[in-house]
Amino acid sequence: MAPADLQSADFQSADFQTKLARYAELLVRTGVNLPQGGRVRIGAPVEAVALARLTARAAYRAGASDVRLVYTDPHTDLALYEDGGDEAVDFVPPWHAQEREAMVEGGYAFIGIIGEDPSLLAGVDTGRVARRSTRLAQANKRVAEATGNMQVNWTVAAMATPAWATRVYPALSEAEAVARLWDDIFRVTRCDQPDPVAAWEAHLTQLDRLCTLLNDKQYAALHLRSGLGTDLRVGLVQGHLWEGGAATAKNGVRAVPNLPTDEVFTMPHRDRVDGLAVASKPLSVRGQLVEGIRVRFEGGRAVEVSATQGEATLRQLIQTDEGAARLGEVALVSASAPVAQTGTLFLNTLFDENAASHIALGRCYPTNVQGGDEATVQAAGGNDSLIHVDWMIGTPDTDVDGITQGGAREPLMRGGEWVV
Repeated sequence: MAPADLQSADFQSADFQTKLARYAELLVRTGVNLPQGGRVRIGAPVEAVALARLTARAAYRAGASDVRLVYTDPHTDLALYEDGGDEAVDFVPPWHAQEREAMVEGGYAFIGIIGEDPSLLAGVDTGRVARRSTRLAQANKRVAEATGNMQVNWTVAAMATPAWATRVYPALSEAEAVARLWDDIFRVTRCDQPDPVAAWEAHLTQLDRLCTLLNDKQYAALHLRSGLGTDLRVGLVQGHLWEGGAATAKNGVRAVPNLPTDEVFTMPHRDRVDGLAVASKPLSVRGQLVEGIRVRFEGGRAVEVSATQGEATLRQLIQTDEGAARLGEVALVSASAPVAQTGTLFLNTLFDENAASHIALGRCYPTNVQGGDEATVQAAGGNDSLIHVDWMIGTPDTDVDGITQGGAREPLMRGGEWVV
């Protein structure tokens, strides 16, 4: 339809086209910081043709030697689950990830553009989705580890697709919803400013200063509490590192993995998480919405799990492997961050996790501990899993304390805001 490919009059205005071009430029110059002669893979949904083409042009202007565009259509997944047999659901060809693995070895940067319908698979058998998701995670394990370890520079950003926009703004017409979502995206990625790249440099500097402060503290644990009922103590690994904003890949290129981003995050100890975590926002995962999440942890493991909607999906997620029931990340986000200021529930983790402090089930990021190799991560107490799923627990009344190595408490956040 017209809004999907940005051909309607509303999306042909000079103002919109200027912002869209800035956005494409931002993905290349700030997102992956593509160097002269660099190579890049752009993955995007079929609706994102206009943005993908602008991004390809921005990459070539930056001096790219090769640009690979790969389009996806999530409705083919829906067709598989609804009309495919069990053999088709379970089949993942042995060469499934070979091209991306070769690109990692060849030093390609990765730009991912997302915009999926958060409830596309709502009516699908969750067991079939879980089986295929596990098989795909196994097939993609090497690529996931390479990106998680920042072997190459990569970034993820979003496109305002009709399916997503109408979920976020159900009271609006399709065209109005898409336009409203684009306004939100441009706002939180600073593409409504004359020079988004410069605006991001200032923002990244602030996040870097916050990480430096927290790294100097080297807290033994964090204690998070909210009015929804969260009362969670998260032990941190020894030698943990806080990250946020930009990260320097092993190829020497500084990238910003998430656009937008307002979080600072680090590595929990897999055996030292205790208490109750209560979700403050729905989680969109595996094409389903999971709401009302409550998880109690003991000795690092999720021992009680419930949800008011999508509980089967949540339980299947946690049963993916042994590490899926433990934490791989804890992240702190100001309640007044730009995403939160929009007042929009995006039903998309890339955005919603930057409006609230959150935790992630599953795999940790090796870059969150000094040393960062597999042996160091395991020895420190980092978690391993096929999954890494963030879900939001922060609220405007969240309090966070840092627990020192000597057991003293120091306030980090009060009422959802930084006090350090």
